Amino acid sequence: MNGQRVQTLTFDSDDMGRTEEFLSRAYARMRIGSGGTGTGRTRIERNAIDSVSVDELDLDFDMSYSVTPLGRICLCLVHEGTIEDHAFHGVRDSFGPGDVVSFAPPELPYEGRVCGARYNITMLDPALLSQVAGEATGAGAVRLTGHRPYSREAADRLRQTIVYLRDHVLAVPGVADQPLVTATAAQHLAASVLATFPNSALTEPTGSDRQDAHPAALRRALTHIEDHADQPVTVAEIAEAAHVTVRALQYAFRRHLDTTPLAHLRRVRLSHAHQALLTADPGEGVTVTEIAARWGFHHPGRFAALYRECYGHAPHRTLHGS
Repeated sequence: MNGQRVQTLTFDSDDMGRTEEFLSRAYARMRIGSGGTGTGRTRIERNAIDSVSVDELDLDFDMSYSVTPLGRICLCLVHEGTIEDHAFHGVRDSFGPGDVVSFAPPELPYEGRVCGARYNITMLDPALLSQVAGEATGAGAVRLTGHRPYSREAADRLRQTIVYLRDHVLAVPGVADQPLVTATAAQHLAASVLATFPNSALTEPTGSDRQDAHPAALRRALTHIEDHADQPVTVAEIAEAAHVTVRALQYAFRRHLDTTPLAHLRRVRLSHAHQALLTADPGEGVTVTEIAARWGFHHPGRFAALYRECYGHAPHRTLHGS
């Protein structure tokens, strides 16, 4: 996920042919048919990096759709209107305002009808789930096994994550250009998806994992984290550097340090941010937000809370030497 490119686009048209062409290019080969109501006006805004895209769509007409496999996890948040008769591989469902769903497994086609809806489509690389859950070096790729969330509370948390990613990361050039910020935000989205939908991830270590979770493996992991804290790092990459599975890595951190690999990585980055605040000259225009983003903290409030918890005072106090 190094060097992800920030992409933005806007589409606004009342030509159904152009709309079909655009949707096919932006998503996958698609056939749409008008339901005969509305003006046929389509408005789409996209903010994206290579592994994640967040789109806001507003269709003031009814249309049917038939989509070839996207190869990506496609989440839908309905703001207004309905999406009806959505079907894939024996599943048929309809969604209304407030619903958060996964449209279909990445390898399957799907179809349905959009009825005068305003909605969000968030797509992410399926590999992100494996990187976060730890199966990339273990038992295989992680898959979502259900299209509806575990609970309304889980759906609300995912919605908040998507909205924050859209408004405060991807849509802000100074933030979206920071590779650690985009990598961390993409992993956070994947973790939120895993916490929201039924999935195949295995979280308990096997006997071999427990045997491999020895101090030497932990030292290799700690060294890799320290050497690469200024780069986008996944749990799977740390496990590979330690020569163990991700479950073994997670067990080693829990057993020997009572923490997780990503929590330790966050603490290391927080330490680097602290050093940067100590040496920075606020008279040159350096800000806490800028330093936080440089070290992967895209939420200023969350960074301030973590910093205060660790150092006992606000980060701006360190920056200004008070």
